[in-house]
Amino acid sequence: MPLDESYLAYPHRAYGMDQGRYAWRPPGARPRLHWPGGRAVAALLVVPIEHHGLTPPGKPFKHSGAMVTPYPDLRHYTSRDYGNRVGVYRILDALKARGLRATFPVNALQLERLRPLVDAIAAEGHEIAAYGLSTEHIHWGGLDPAMEADWVAQTRECFERAGFAPRTWLSPARSQSFSTPDLIAAAGFDICLDWEHDSIPSPMHTTAGTLTALPLSNELDDRTLLIERRQSEDEWASQILESFACCAAEFARHGGQMIGLALTPYVSGQPFRISSLRRLLDGIAGDDGVWAATASAIAVAAAPFVHRADAGP
Repeated sequence: MPLDESYLAYPHRAYGMDQGRYAWRPPGARPRLHWPGGRAVAALLVVPIEHHGLTPPGKPFKHSGAMVTPYPDLRHYTSRDYGNRVGVYRILDALKARGLRATFPVNALQLERLRPLVDAIAAEGHEIAAYGLSTEHIHWGGLDPAMEADWVAQTRECFERAGFAPRTWLSPARSQSFSTPDLIAAAGFDICLDWEHDSIPSPMHTTAGTLTALPLSNELDDRTLLIERRQSEDEWASQILESFACCAAEFARHGGQMIGLALTPYVSGQPFRISSLRRLLDGIAGDDGVWAATASAIAVAAAPFVHRADAGP
């Protein structure tokens, strides 16, 4: 049976990509990015502060790290709680010992519940970012637009009540609808960590202005490699350091790049993993070619490049 010709009709087909959020261009066709001090690679360390309830709705899908076994899944629930009460402080201590600053996205509905932790993070000079309302408020294509706009507005209001004005946004489960970039930009967020589309910051077109997209690697995520792929802690640390070495070796040809990676408190904050985390952070802090900074600092440094680049399709 021949294929109907209408199957091949696709109105969004064009040069490069089929979406207009950012321009398609290979490494050799974009402006060369240079980091402060002539560093070759920027390191974005992201420590998500999230809460997973005992009865996640699972609509449209469960957030990564949600409960697994039938209710009450106390084993997974308490391990997540351990991350926010114990593991995260190990990560904070490891960062402080090396003079590193990280970005901490926080679920808005946890700001008051975890206020001592949030205050401790801010006191160390780390960046507080918005992580949506909660792990149960997942943005997706079938979400009612008015409801999504309300969720974003509520998120902003929660942070303002808590005394914070974040400019950086991370969506719960890193999931978006087709309108999410427009909505978060309209709410005053100008940095987004959801996409993994490049190795440099990119200008993203929205109806409310330009959004700076900072790539956050799922491939190097501690939960992805240590939990889902069951790699060893030494393999995880070595892969990340190898990634920095690769990008540094490409500096002469492509200019500066960046690597964003997540350090999940209930994963890399475990005592049997902390030595590998320390080795990883030692490698970042001790490399003269690597600049470790918060999302906001990276966006500021990249602004001249971002503003020159074409944000359209």
